[in-house]
Amino acid sequence: MRGAPTILHLDMDAFYASAEQAAKPSLRGKPVVVGGIGPRGVVATASYEARVFGVRSAMATAQARRLCPNAAYLTPRFSLYRDVSEVVMGLLRALSPLVEPLSLDEAFVDLEAGGVEPTPAAVRAVGERLRADIRAMTGLSGSVGLAASKMLAKIASEEAKPDGLLLIEPGTELELLRPMSVRVIPGVGPATAETLRRAGITTVAETAEAGEAELVRLLGKAHGAGLYALATGHDDRPVVAERDAKSVSVEDTFEEDLTDRTRVQLEIARLADRCVQRLRAAGRSGRTVVIKVRSYDFSTLTRSETLRGPTDDPSVVREAAARLIEGVDTTTGVRLLGVGVSGLADYTQEDLFAQAAANEASAVAAAASAEPAEGADQALGEAAAPAERPRRWLPGLDVRHAEYGAGWVQGSGVGRVTVRFETPWSEPGRVRTFAVDDPELEPGEPLPLVRGALPGGAGAATQAPSAPSGPEGRAEAAALEPGAPQGPPPAPPPA
Repeated sequence: MRGAPTILHLDMDAFYASAEQAAKPSLRGKPVVVGGIGPRGVVATASYEARVFGVRSAMATAQARRLCPNAAYLTPRFSLYRDVSEVVMGLLRALSPLVEPLSLDEAFVDLEAGGVEPTPAAVRAVGERLRADIRAMTGLSGSVGLAASKMLAKIASEEAKPDGLLLIEPGTELELLRPMSVRVIPGVGPATAETLRRAGITTVAETAEAGEAELVRLLGKAHGAGLYALATGHDDRPVVAERDAKSVSVEDTFEEDLTDRTRVQLEIARLADRCVQRLRAAGRSGRTVVIKVRSYDFSTLTRSETLRGPTDDPSVVREAAARLIEGVDTTTGVRLLGVGVSGLADYTQEDLFAQAAANEASAVAAAASAEPAEGADQALGEAAAPAERPRRWLPGLDVRHAEYGAGWVQGSGVGRVTVRFETPWSEPGRVRTFAVDDPELEPGEPLPLVRGALPGGAGAATQAPSAPSGPEGRAEAAALEPGAPQGPPPAPPPA
């Protein structure tokens, strides 16, 4: 542990929901929930106004609607969140060359590496200036923790929420830590916490008092020794500027359980193609293909196959995923499917045999495409032939009308779509209703939250984190549910 509080942890406040409130003047100060809107949707983020009613991240959207029926339930707009993240990460990199992004909205910064004077007054001034710059550039708020270690800096930012700053003075760490739940220690998840609870250990103080030998007996050598060190305030983990991704994956939750074997195979092929698109976008290849299958009863299994060399060939990944799903019984119903690639590398090693087989398969597919099988388009859904216009106008998404300009979908149903026309820098706008096939209404793109700041505004980073993680990021896959029904449109909030 350092002798000065020169590690900064930034955590944006209710990031997705706050971004939506900043983008939609009519929702400011009102409960907003971002996530999957279908019957199996999951909350990605809830605004603080919604949290008052008990709505939390990773909660089923159906439960959130029961707790807070008057909230605005919105589909995530990850392109907007990534644009905002680029600006925030750019501000952090202006402070120090050592920035460790944890997700789109969270990062550690080593202020010592940035030449900041290692005194409480100096680092506090940097933290306050950072919070002011973030608000000026994005219109959003972030909470800052400053401490002599990563664990304490993260704890400090959590204690500072919302929209605050907390500096833990050197020498006061143990006094702060001791009464806290053991869950604040990195690496203590539900399973570890339950093991400790059964042993009568629930706080950091009780963890430290148990001693290293007892923790090793309960949790194993590596985990037990590491937990003891953190519980006694010893955390020498450095801020690491590059966090190399270990895998790339995609998954979909389905509105209804899949029981048709052909549909399962088609979905696996579609997911494999999407996974390779992400793999190529990251400039990577991989040698292990993994599938994930969650059944109707929430039981989940994974299967993997390691190839002879790294690849980014969609046909190779597709064939491996197809072989893996062949060995899985899906007749009882599939709730979720996923395809991933791990063992990442920066190069590919072509599999000539697989390539030859892929070429043959392509020729057969080309010949068959002249007479598509009946119902194939319905089975593939939107992936079969992308439409120029979305099949459903999902709440929260951007639109543009030829006469009224930019707006966002407030709700839709029975052939009509309700749009509120406003921009991030306007007053709350008016609501108008159109036919879903109105030719003057088109999908739009997110507008910058602060005029002139996004995208690519001053301080924008050259590279955003490749994928969200943490509680919000873990909900991303569940939040993006293609084809999920919208249900009744949300009640229009008062202008």
